[in-house]
Amino acid sequence: MNLSHSNGSTHNFNGFEEKLDELRRVLGKSDGDPLRIVGVGAGAWGSVFAALLQDSYGQFREKVQIRIWRRAGRILDKATAEHLFEVINSREDVLRRLIRRCAYLKYVEARLGDRVLYADEILKDGFCLNMIDTPLCPLKVVTNLQEAVWDADIVVNGLPSTETREVFEEISKYWKERITVPIIISLAKGIEAALQPVPHIITPTLMINRATRVPIENILYLGGPNIASEIYNKEYANARICGAEKWRKPLANFLRQPQFIVWDNSDLVTHEVMGGLKNVYAIGAGMVAALTNESATSKSVYFAHCTSEMIFITYLLAEEPEKLAGPLLADTYVTLLKGRNAWYGQMLAKGELSLDMGDSISGKGMIQGVSAVGAFYEILSQSSLNVLHPEDNKPVAPVQLCPILKTLYKILIKRDGSPQAILEALRDETLNDPRDRIELAQSHAFYRPSLLGQP
Repeated sequence: MNLSHSNGSTHNFNGFEEKLDELRRVLGKSDGDPLRIVGVGAGAWGSVFAALLQDSYGQFREKVQIRIWRRAGRILDKATAEHLFEVINSREDVLRRLIRRCAYLKYVEARLGDRVLYADEILKDGFCLNMIDTPLCPLKVVTNLQEAVWDADIVVNGLPSTETREVFEEISKYWKERITVPIIISLAKGIEAALQPVPHIITPTLMINRATRVPIENILYLGGPNIASEIYNKEYANARICGAEKWRKPLANFLRQPQFIVWDNSDLVTHEVMGGLKNVYAIGAGMVAALTNESATSKSVYFAHCTSEMIFITYLLAEEPEKLAGPLLADTYVTLLKGRNAWYGQMLAKGELSLDMGDSISGKGMIQGVSAVGAFYEILSQSSLNVLHPEDNKPVAPVQLCPILKTLYKILIKRDGSPQAILEALRDETLNDPRDRIELAQSHAFYRPSLLGQP
């Protein structure tokens, strides 16, 4: 049996049902007991992830239940409601679907200003607040966190890293009586810095582990070079699911689709940290693009310096950093092209956004690169991580060899200077050749396993 979608793609029900049956078998699910998958957090990627699963597996209602949790009470402003109405009317398939579901009238009333719409309400109809231009399939939305997660077999963390700890601490209260241990897949890209007992990085999977006491082998990270809306529109994409072999291989098979290839990898934390690192430099790339009127030359100069800093940092974080070069650069590239962090840098440089507006932006969600700038700067400023300066031959904190990171910290965290400072940093005549920074990292034993909590 096949299902043809309006965009021309075809799903083979039998192929998906076989994959679902295999995952149910691995998880020990008995007949009549549906596999319960819950997304926590309804940003762009979290919503698309849930929608992909719903499109592929939602028809097998007796075997799987897919839901997504988001907080109740978020009201759409008038401009967003008007834009949403335009999107609905531009898509005949969406328009017909809403009319069939007797859901169209509320969008008319909201357009006229006669009623308000809520983010959880429109998500049920397939509209994510952070991605209004890309309608999704209808989703089962739950606004009560306890109801959503208490019996979930698989929980997908679609929250920003800055909210992950708080929400999963609440979730842990509802899991005290659990007999089975859930599997958690985290989509979050971001980090926190911790300085005691030694400087180290805290990733979302570690936050979840500490908040819930779910064993780390049951917590995985999924990420890759992709844009959520394009994935849902069936653009070819790939991602990696990282973690313990017991779960990553069956989950990679379950998540893999013809247009969304999922590989698996054992290196959980390093891939997770790299996902946060590229967001840092994407903000600066957006600033450079706006300040130079999209100058290809200026953007390439920035790219040379920012990639050399990222490579330098990976040598501190990874024992075999060369294995990360491809995934890191690919993720960085797509983020510079179309990611929200690059967009945020552009808007700051153009004066259309200000730092006083915070890093949670209407229609975009959380700009995770801002907190990551602070975390990486704080970690790499610690004297216990000192390296030899290539010219002075004196010990310096690693951040002193990362002028782009230092400048972004000055602009975004200290708020000491305008985005123009990023160009001044690039044009500093004392800047070393980016290649020198890479050669320095390659020629010294830089690896600091303690940064990622390794002995």
